[in-house]
Amino acid sequence: MRIVDAREWEGLRRLGGLRRFAVAITLLNLLGHTVFGFEQSYAQPLVSIAAAYAMELGLEFIDSLATRRAPKYTGGAIALIDFLLPAHITALAVSMLLYANDRLWVVAFASSVAVASKTIVRVRIAGNLRHFLNPSNFGISVALLLFPWVGIAQPYQFTENIGPVGYWLLPLIIVCSGTFLNGRFTRKLPLIAAWLGGFVLQGLIRSLLPGGPVLAPFVPMTGVAFVLFSFYMITDPATSPSAGRSQVLFGLAVAGAYGLLLAFHVVFGLFFGLTLICVIRGTSLYCWQTLATYRVRRVAPIKGATAINEA
Repeated sequence: MRIVDAREWEGLRRLGGLRRFAVAITLLNLLGHTVFGFEQSYAQPLVSIAAAYAMELGLEFIDSLATRRAPKYTGGAIALIDFLLPAHITALAVSMLLYANDRLWVVAFASSVAVASKTIVRVRIAGNLRHFLNPSNFGISVALLLFPWVGIAQPYQFTENIGPVGYWLLPLIIVCSGTFLNGRFTRKLPLIAAWLGGFVLQGLIRSLLPGGPVLAPFVPMTGVAFVLFSFYMITDPATSPSAGRSQVLFGLAVAGAYGLLLAFHVVFGLFFGLTLICVIRGTSLYCWQTLATYRVRRVAPIKGATAINEA
C-alpha cells in the first residue's frame, strides 16, 4: 500500500470535490433547461463552455511555454478532463446566473474574463502564485458593470415548472448536497455559517435603523439563487480562506459589503460584495507578502555583515 503525504492527500481531496461539483452543476443545468424553467437559450451554456475551455487551454499553453514545462492537460484523457473541471464549473455558473438575452458574445466574454482572472490576477502565497478573485463571480461582475443592459437570471426560473413540492424540494436538495460537499471536501461550513449569520444581522440592522419592514431584507434568502450562492459560489476553495477564524471573518465581510452596497442602492450586491471582499483580501495578501519579502532582504545583509565581522 502506497503512503500518501499530507499535500498529496489535500490534492486528492480537492480533485474529488471538483469532480462532484462538476457533476452537480452539470446536472443542475441539464434539469434547468429541460425541467425547471431556465429562460436562457440552449446555446448559452454551450457557448460559455467553449469560451472557457479555449481560454483555459490557451493560457495554460502559453504559461507552459514561458516556464518551459509540459502543459498540465497532457497525459491522457483523464488528465485533460481533470484539468478542465474548474473551467467547466465556471462556465456553467456564468451561463446559469447571467441573462444577456440573445447576445451570446456577452456570455462568452464573461466566461473568458472569469477563467483569465485565475492566471492574470495572482498573488504569491507561501512561494506559490495563487488567484484570489472568485472566477465566475468576477466574470459576472465585470459583465454587469460594462454592459448595463445585461442582468441576472430571475430566481423564479429555478422552480418555475416544478410545482409547489419542487419549491421546497429543490432548495432542500441543494442545501443537503452543498453541506456534504463543503463539509467533506472544501471544509467551508464555518464560512457558510458566518455568511448566513452576517446576512441576517445586516438585514436586521437595515430594517431597524430606518424603521422599515422587518422581514423584507430576508426575502432574498428564500430564492434558489441565494442558496446556490451560499453553498457553491462563496465557498470556492481557491479564493476563500482555509482557517476557521479567517473563514468567519470572510463570510461576515461579504455580508457587510452586501448590506453596505444595498444601503447605497447598488443592485447585484451579492456579486459586487463578494468581488469587493476578494479584491481587499488579495490586496492585503500582496501587501503582507511584500512586507515579509522586504524584511527578509533587509535582515540578510545584516546577518552577512555580522558573520564577516566575527570571522
